[in-house]
Order: sequence, then structure tokens, then C-alpha cells
Amino acid sequence: MTAPRVKGWCPGALRPMRSGDGLIVRIRPFGGRLSATQTAGIAALSERYGNGHLDLSSRANLQIRGVTEVDHLALIEALRDLGLIDATAAAEDRRRVMLTPFHAQGDGAMEVAHALEAALSGSTLRLPSKFGVAVDAEGALRTASADIRVERQDGGWLVRADGATTGALVDGADAAATALTLAAWFAEAAHGRMAPLIASGAVLPAAFRAVARHDHAPYVPTPGPVPAGLLVAFAFGALEASSLATLGAVRLTPWRMVLIEGAREAPRLPDLIADPDDPLLRVVACIGAPGCAQALGSTRNVARALANAVPRGDRLLHVSGCGKGCACAHPAAWVLVADEGGFRLGRGVTADCVTGPTHPASRLHALLQQSIGTL
Repeated sequence: MTAPRVKGWCPGALRPMRSGDGLIVRIRPFGGRLSATQTAGIAALSERYGNGHLDLSSRANLQIRGVTEVDHLALIEALRDLGLIDATAAAEDRRRVMLTPFHAQGDGAMEVAHALEAALSGSTLRLPSKFGVAVDAEGALRTASADIRVERQDGGWLVRADGATTGALVDGADAAATALTLAAWFAEAAHGRMAPLIASGAVLPAAFRAVARHDHAPYVPTPGPVPAGLLVAFAFGALEASSLATLGAVRLTPWRMVLIEGAREAPRLPDLIADPDDPLLRVVACIGAPGCAQALGSTRNVARALANAVPRGDRLLHVSGCGKGCACAHPAAWVLVADEGGFRLGRGVTADCVTGPTHPASRLHALLQQSIGTL
């Protein structure tokens, strides 16, 4: 098996990443929201400077695919005109704030997120490349990737390290500064992620050991109506520019879904998922070959073919083009990893842990059914 090249960082707009179909330009909307003007603008720019294909990322970002080196600068200037570009690449890299899509007027979440974005962008902290902060008013982001969590609790905001069961309880005006203090401690203590640091026994500053967090049942994202509008998914988090142009104002999520503000009916669009029982919600797949230069096989055609075999419930099948497992960082019930000549199957692990024999694509359906039958 050919080992994939792990780049160890996420793309941005000012710092794009090369893939098999060109540059990936990742847009990080301020406050996690795109206005109707911005969605229409991004759609037009994707068709003009990219290949018209867009991705929803697990960091609640939106990626334009297929951009050339020649067109990158013109694209950035056009995105700047839409209010979507940071002052510098360093500021963009530090501004990694994920806001719950379910925030409501008056709950303070948007204000906390904006204050955090400004504080991180203006800081000089040297943070790990995948560092992130989640602002969560109702526990929906508990399983989303983040190193610092700012959670609504007891009329205030609990600022805590990911993996810790305690934090500092502050009011909204102090939440950003408190989170920045924790980020500074983290920057001095680690070069990876927060949860492994906490699991290793690292002792948090006293302020962050003061208040226990409240437990919440895990949130399971489901397409359907929500107070702010309509939550819809797109198969594999992929959508066409023409689809984005019709959505209007949206809030991005870490579940490769979007919340269409004010909507009550799902538009009829290719690969839009409005049915919570759609089998494509039970499969996850990266772009695979040829879209990714490191992928050893195509993935989404395999995931589509196997989706109906995955039992209903919250168990996932993850199909990955290589051992990096970019599309799903968490263990999945079943994992197929492309290799020369086919796929290897794992159960209850991440893609980088899958070992064993390689099976041809023609055997995968029977192999998956056999694996499911032994549970």
C-alpha cells in the first residue's frame, strides 16, 4: 500500500491547498453565515474561477474547487468585495471559530463568536494548524471538532478545554478574553490537539477547573424544520454552484448540512437530502480519485452503491480514498479504505487503522452484508 502524504493543515482562502482537480479555496464565513448576496456571489465565482463544484466541510466552511494558480488572486479580490476575506493569511489561519447554526437573536451566541473571531485574528498566538473554538448555545456542537468549547450554561458561558469536564463560567462580555487565555495556555503546552493533551494528564489553570460542565445527550443532526429555517443535507457534502445560487441566506454546519434561513420547504436540487431516512445520510465519503491526487480509488460511487446495505440508525459507513480519512475523523461502524486493486475493510475504527486483505469492488456488497450480519 502507498502511504498517503499527510499535510497536517487545513486550507484557507488566502492559503489554498492543491488537490487533484486544482486548488481548494476554503471560505470561512464570519459568524458561520452567508447572506443571500454572498451565496449568489460565491456560486458565480465558483463557475468563473473554479470548476463549479463546492464542498461543505466538517469545520462548517465552504470550499471552492478547481481553482488555478493564475485565477487565485482574482478570486480572492472578488471574495474580498463580498466581505469574506481576512486582512492577512495569519489572521485567517487563527480565526477558527465555529458557531452553532441554531443561535437565536438575543441569546448572545453571535456576539460571543464575533468577539472571539476578532480576538483570535488580532492575537499573535502560535496555535496548532488544526486548532478551533466552538461556540455552542444548546449542546449541538459537542461532537464537532474543537479544542476550546464555549458553551451556554447557568445564564453565562462555560469556557472549557475539549476533553475536560470543568471550565470557567463567565458572562458574555468576558467569554472571548477567557477563551483567549485558555488558547495562550494551550499554545505554550502543545503542538497537537487539546483532547489528547488533557487525556495525558495536563493540569489546567485553576480558573478552568472551577465549574463542572452540564451533561447533554449527544445531538444527532437530522434534516428538517428548525426554529430558524430548514436544515438540509447534500450527499457527501458536495453541491453545485447552480444549487448554492438558489439557497439564499444560509448558516453552515459541521455536519455537511446547511440551515436555509426562513425556509419551510426544501428546494428541488440535485443531491439535496431533506428526508431524514435517506440512506445517503448513513455513508460518508471523500472526493476520492481523480479529484484527490492521493486517493487510490474512486469512493462516492462505491458509497452510493452500498448505502442501502447500511442499517438504519446512527451507524456510519466511511469510504476513504486513502488512509488519511479526511472525510471522517471519528471511528465509523464500517470503514472501507481504497488500496491498489480494491478496498480494505475495518470495523469501529478510523481509516488509518484499517488493515487486512484488499477486496475487489465487486465483492464489497457481500462483504459488508456479511460484516453487518455478525454484529
